[in-house]
Amino acid sequence: MAKPKTDPNYKVIAENRRARFDYAIEDDLECGIILTGSEVKSLRENTSNVAESYAAVENGELWLVNSYIAPYERAMFGHEERRRRKLLASKKELARLWNETQRKGMTLVPLVLYFNHKGIAKLKIGIAKGKKNHDKRETEAKRDWNRQKQRLLKQS
Repeated sequence: MAKPKTDPNYKVIAENRRARFDYAIEDDLECGIILTGSEVKSLRENTSNVAESYAAVENGELWLVNSYIAPYERAMFGHEERRRRKLLASKKELARLWNETQRKGMTLVPLVLYFNHKGIAKLKIGIAKGKKNHDKRETEAKRDWNRQKQRLLKQS
């Protein structure tokens, strides 16, 4: 995710920070996303949310469900805020994603919505398995211990 700060086109629009806490992310994939003009204009103003959304493979196509893009006020023809948006991936990737979700019980979780260095909107989705409560507590304990360890090292 660390891109050089000199790139004027690269810009993170929305990030699902809760996904790494709720899910064990095993792999990720960068997908294109089909948007209308007013949606792109709205994304340029950073008015979106992918925290409550998920991706699904249906009828050989990849869809982003329940993502929010705020309406663009100055648009002549607006858009529906929570419509299903088609994601672009190769047939090979779609087959792999379908296999992961249907057979292995994994979930497709959107991680980051961003404009790449060419200024094109992209979505990074993670292939994830849900964590149990004890896994979440263990992750939190490790994070707290690492913070405390860094503080102790910094003091000495």
